[in-house]
Amino acid sequence: MSHEWTMKFVEHRVADRRILRLIQKWLKAGVSEDGQWSETKLGTPQGAVVSPLTANVYLHYVFDLWVEVWRKKIAKGDVIVVRYADDLVVGFQYRTDAERFLREFRERLAKFGLELNVDKTRLTEFGRFAARDRKRRGEGKPATFTFLGFTHFCGQLTNGAFIVWRITAKKRMVAKLNAIKAELQRRKHHRTSEVGAWLRKAVLGYYQYHAVPGNSTQLRIFQRRVAWLWRSTLVRRSQRAQVRWDRLAPLLIRWIPQPRILHPYPDARFAAEHPG
Repeated sequence: MSHEWTMKFVEHRVADRRILRLIQKWLKAGVSEDGQWSETKLGTPQGAVVSPLTANVYLHYVFDLWVEVWRKKIAKGDVIVVRYADDLVVGFQYRTDAERFLREFRERLAKFGLELNVDKTRLTEFGRFAARDRKRRGEGKPATFTFLGFTHFCGQLTNGAFIVWRITAKKRMVAKLNAIKAELQRRKHHRTSEVGAWLRKAVLGYYQYHAVPGNSTQLRIFQRRVAWLWRSTLVRRSQRAQVRWDRLAPLLIRWIPQPRILHPYPDARFAAEHPG
């Protein structure tokens, strides 16, 4: 992120010089590594409160406004855009639109000192006709993509209708399980009820984000692995070779909640019946 462009974008909506000076100070705060301070001439300070805000302002002018014009004036077919912070997915009706957009998007970012992450940027054939078209060409199943912690892939309902399935990305689940494992080790000698209360909050918090339709199997896998991690911790604490699962079952049932879908599809969430 160019500091000069950042301030131009902010000044477009903010006239208060005090606020502008404060943002400039944030941008120039620098970073401290191993006790050594260094100046930041590009980007925003890592971990600073203002960093996500300024990054969103920057991308609003660099991407959001530009892609809205591109969609209306250049695209030949439908275009769907989903952006969260600096992660985004763009869907196109026609492949020609996708190829042209990618080329012009790179040029647009270069004007403002940005570039795409090569490892995360790719064109993927996806959608209701992807499997059919690829099968006709003798190719394999449509590729998957990961966005906001979920792996998305093409699927079908029992009636044959197309649906986009989402399951928790493997890296996301592994990272959360490792964090829970480390915290269980730290709390190994705490009271069981105290650890159970913390574990219940951690698992429920995980469900609150990941409990989407089609992800039930992954949620059950997560629940079982959390139970196994807690059992391992209790075994090491008691210094016994084994603790039978039937003895731990009441404890696990009490503190590790069963998974259930918390975020149904919009047609179920917003369904309303007219009274009488």
